Amino acid sequence: MAGRGQPSGPAGSGGGAPGLLPLLLLLLSAAAIIPRGDGQNLVTEDVTVVEGDVATISCRVKNSDDSVIQLLNPNRQTIYFRDFRPLKDSRFQLVNFSNSELRVSLTNVSISDEGRYFCQLYTDPPQEIYTTITVLVPPRNLVIDIEKETAVEGEEIELNCTAMASRPATTIRWFKGNKELTGKSEVERWSDMYTVTSQLLLKVGREDDGVPVICLVDHPAVKDLQTQRYLEVMYKPQVRVSQNYPLQGLTREGEPLELTCTAFGKPQPTDMRWLRVDDEMPQHVVVSGSNLLISNLNKTDNGTYRCEASNAVGKSHADYMLFVYDPPTTIPPPTTTTTTTTTIPTTITDTTATTEPAVHGFTQLPNSAEELDYGDLSDSRAGEEGAIRSVDHAVVGGVVAVVVFAMLCLLIILGRYFARHKGTYFTHEAKGADDAADADTAIINAEGGQNNSEEKKEYFI
Repeated sequence: MAGRGQPSGPAGSGGGAPGLLPLLLLLLSAAAIIPRGDGQNLVTEDVTVVEGDVATISCRVKNSDDSVIQLLNPNRQTIYFRDFRPLKDSRFQLVNFSNSELRVSLTNVSISDEGRYFCQLYTDPPQEIYTTITVLVPPRNLVIDIEKETAVEGEEIELNCTAMASRPATTIRWFKGNKELTGKSEVERWSDMYTVTSQLLLKVGREDDGVPVICLVDHPAVKDLQTQRYLEVMYKPQVRVSQNYPLQGLTREGEPLELTCTAFGKPQPTDMRWLRVDDEMPQHVVVSGSNLLISNLNKTDNGTYRCEASNAVGKSHADYMLFVYDPPTTIPPPTTTTTTTTTIPTTITDTTATTEPAVHGFTQLPNSAEELDYGDLSDSRAGEEGAIRSVDHAVVGGVVAVVVFAMLCLLIILGRYFARHKGTYFTHEAKGADDAADADTAIINAEGGQNNSEEKKEYFI
């Protein structure tokens, strides 16, 4: 609110026609005899309007006593005197008139309409207050200029955004996608208008291709005013090698191997080739476009295989390291021995009891299907465990029998041996040898001497 009141005398009609001058003088004379308005005051507000819109000026009186209200333009020409418009400008229209308010609208506001407008109240002394109309002008044009339409990854490019003919000067903000960037702005003034240019230096990469760069304007006269340019970035290929077969597991000797090379770049790669690093490509390797096939792997295929791709920007590659493992060993399936045990039930008949079905061991009927299934499962497991125990017992019994048989055979042989070599021998050769001093004398003194050697007999007791 502008509370800037000052005493002032009556104002002239200014831009009115010459024929209106006597009428205005008559009105001013009548205003001189209006009663005094002690304690009266005027109220108004400043107005901010966008160029081309409508501005409304209001002159209000507190504690009105029917004093005359008039509105004057910045040149102090009378626009309205009470409800009469002396100024021939049809853009001014009366919105409301009463003893306490004079409200006037101004359509199609332009820069030339900017300035102070005065509200006057004819009292003794007269009262006057002014309101200021401020005209906002949005930018006429918003343009982004880019240094290069197509950039190569790693380059730094320059972008300029210009907002022309605005009032007041605009503030320019930069965005790359959703990320805000910082630029450098310069302001130029032309008459009552401002032109702002903002410069942005941006180093681009392959991830920036197709990303919008946005120039956004902050200005009180306009909202969401922006323009954008999409970046176009060229980059060398990005290469990747994938294994098609085997899908999982190890690469083993005798099995096939299939590799596929994929490459993406801008522009799209036109040249793609396979090679073996630090060695020649084996003759049995088949290369078909982006695919590499080895139908029968062997240890000589071990090494690093490289896929290279190139475009107008550059060349790149991806490597695949091959190690061929031994083929899997084949293990024969284990032999399973099944032993069937047959149990013959025993029937016991009691003549003193009533006639009942024969009972084999202890039998209880199942109460439900679940109990029946559980009983069958238990019998099956018991049968399997019994078969395993029977097999173990048979093996142990066979081993024990072999050991016992071997021991018996050994005892028989030893018995026969000792029986043939054990006993007491009585011969006639020893007669007369007991008193001999030595062996020679014993032989000489033996009964019968050498002459009886043929008669000697040997007895086995």
